[in-house]
Amino acid sequence: MAFLPDGGMLITERAGTMHLFKDGELSGPLAGVPEVVARNQGGLLDICLHPAYAENGWIYFTYSAPAAKGEGNSTAIMRVRLDGDRLKDQELIFEAMPKTTKVHHYGSKLVFDREGYLYFGVGDRGEHFVFPQKLDNHNGKIHRIKDDGSIPADNPFVHTPGAMPSIYSFGHRNPQGTAMHPETGAIWASEHGPKGGDELNLILPGRNYGWPEISYGINYNGTVLTAFTEKEGMEQPMHQWTPSIAPCGMTFVSGSRYPSWKGNLLLGSLSFQYLERVVLDGSKVVQTEKLLPDIGRVRNVVMAPDGYIYVAVEDPGRILRMMPLN
Repeated sequence: MAFLPDGGMLITERAGTMHLFKDGELSGPLAGVPEVVARNQGGLLDICLHPAYAENGWIYFTYSAPAAKGEGNSTAIMRVRLDGDRLKDQELIFEAMPKTTKVHHYGSKLVFDREGYLYFGVGDRGEHFVFPQKLDNHNGKIHRIKDDGSIPADNPFVHTPGAMPSIYSFGHRNPQGTAMHPETGAIWASEHGPKGGDELNLILPGRNYGWPEISYGINYNGTVLTAFTEKEGMEQPMHQWTPSIAPCGMTFVSGSRYPSWKGNLLLGSLSFQYLERVVLDGSKVVQTEKLLPDIGRVRNVVMAPDGYIYVAVEDPGRILRMMPLN
């Protein structure tokens, strides 16, 4: 979900369609969306606006992009402008390499920071012993780029031979929530673990978050993935969930409509079908609370410009607005 200044809302659907909801009406599919690999976890994914959208009109979205001749697929980012019922000025500004024929762990939630840099995660693409601990590829990483896809000069691995210069942190499994703290400007990310060990991480430049060398989870078949939950030089999560809640989408509560929740994190649970509220004291998690029990698989949660919290739920697909009790 991305909220336009005129009150409209852009909505992406995994199958590869984008719609505009405005004045109570949902448009048909917008023209100009690129082809996506809508299989398994792939498809049309996150969407956000440029911080200066009112001046430049740029809209950013992530998707699983097919390669020519069946040579695999990858997480890609395109920026476009909206012109009526179509997208124009398409620019592909990022494509994760190498491509793979696997169709899961795309990651991809988008967030701009205060300086106008764009952060997003790319999952390990199901190759956890191949990609996340190596800097010569984009997979299993959090990236930072400029709004046109170019690389900030102070990215941590810009001068590391053989490293992908967009990498901001590495050792990630499948980050599906990225958010900037509205007061500190810090970047936070939620991450799917294996069976157990979902993580909430404070993202710091150049840091190694350990996957798959350390984990609080195990393999899906019950066997041990790694004997270690910590190693020197690898970051610990600020919080971990075992059993896995399958965290998806994430936002910080801001504004005045929910005063007792201000500064809290909200993230969806796909597995247990509720919204999780996380209370922080600095970077320490001091409380969690389950909201909207049995609401459905929560795919995304967004703090909108009107000050309300919007929640996107699957099966059936619905977007809900949370109204304060008083």
